[in-house]
Amino acid sequence: MKKIAKYGLFPLIIILIAVVWKQYPRLNIITGFAAKSVCSCTFEANRSLESIEKGDNGFSPINLAKNEINFEDKSVTSSVFGLKKRKAIYKEGLGCVLVPENFNNNVVFKPNRYVTKVALRYPYGILPQKDTVFSNVDYKALNSAVENAFDKPGDSVNKTRAVLVIHNNQIIAEKYEEGFNKNSKFLGWSMTKSITSAVVGVLEKQGKIDVNESNLFDEWKNDERSKITLNNLLQMNSGLEWEEDYNKISDVTKMLFLEKDMTSVQLQKAFVGKPNETWNYSSGTTNLLSRYIRNQFKTHQEYLDFWYAELIDKIGMRSMVLETDIEGNYVGSSYSWATARDWVKFGLLYLNNGNWNGEQILNEDWVNYTKTPTNTSKGEYGAQFWLNAGGVYPNTPKDLFSCNGYQGQYVFIIPSKKIVVVRFGLVSNPVFNVDEFLHQICQSIE
Repeated sequence: MKKIAKYGLFPLIIILIAVVWKQYPRLNIITGFAAKSVCSCTFEANRSLESIEKGDNGFSPINLAKNEINFEDKSVTSSVFGLKKRKAIYKEGLGCVLVPENFNNNVVFKPNRYVTKVALRYPYGILPQKDTVFSNVDYKALNSAVENAFDKPGDSVNKTRAVLVIHNNQIIAEKYEEGFNKNSKFLGWSMTKSITSAVVGVLEKQGKIDVNESNLFDEWKNDERSKITLNNLLQMNSGLEWEEDYNKISDVTKMLFLEKDMTSVQLQKAFVGKPNETWNYSSGTTNLLSRYIRNQFKTHQEYLDFWYAELIDKIGMRSMVLETDIEGNYVGSSYSWATARDWVKFGLLYLNNGNWNGEQILNEDWVNYTKTPTNTSKGEYGAQFWLNAGGVYPNTPKDLFSCNGYQGQYVFIIPSKKIVVVRFGLVSNPVFNVDEFLHQICQSIE
């Protein structure tokens, strides 16, 4: 019996060694992702560890990590078989950040927020929306379309967590997976890129910047990169080197899970193409835009406050939190949290051509610029927004433009239907069939 037990364990040990050997070069990324995810989901979204490990971290190889939460100092430590421990800490107003060993936790900066509770009906204030029935909406068909976006009992295909549809500034459909509700915060992932674009748009509205300006950074002043314009960065068409691959050690995974200053990574990259001729989706570029925004202010505090004071809080996104890197720069590519009801407000701002309840937050021309196809993107991309101009979703109106995030986070804006559709989940198109989902919703609205 002892001999059987002894040799029975041997294959398991071999398998364990093989797994560790294969994954070891990626362990820093695996444990970094796990610690950051558990930290943010715990302290920003108030989720349980069981829910996080089953959902957000429930895929290979991230599910190899063991996660330990310290509620006293608001931190999470993750490792794989005790190897490559990574730690993330939470700071109110800043979210969670991965930190090195012996990190000094005395963070002194955080954004000031002056959010007033406006006594208006949703979406412009804190009062419930007025019940309204629109004669042009087939509510039975609409509710069926929303229901179809969620998994039936026993299934795990669509993995949808939330859907919200707003029409004529009114919520006409709203549904959440069990365990989530209207107060749940969701990570937008790359939808944060669209927030970053909007902040640049506010600066443009205030006459502080011009999208055609070049010589953007001192580090580029003595080489060909000085010719890159702000427009090139916004449209992901700078010609700079970048690899955006979340399935391996790449530029984006090293930036998000290893770098202290995420705004400097793309800054150091060389040309591999030509500006306005080489479209290449890059989270590094958006974080470089965060650095550009920082450079418009004399102090770091002004930079931190501006995003909220001039955009986020102005449109009542009271739940939103932008997370920073260790250096205190907003991770404009990837890290923002808000409820579905607040995310839809961002879509409404663009649906209404930059106007929020009578105040022009963005120029209408900026909104039009945002949804103008980038050269060489085949009609799929504008200025940090995705487009349907090239017909990616063939059964959905071509005027659709959207904020898209990793694992299927979406804010869809469809002007011809006067709707904004928000969807959060754990899988993206085509596993979650976006075209069919949107087609069914659009069909329900005349």
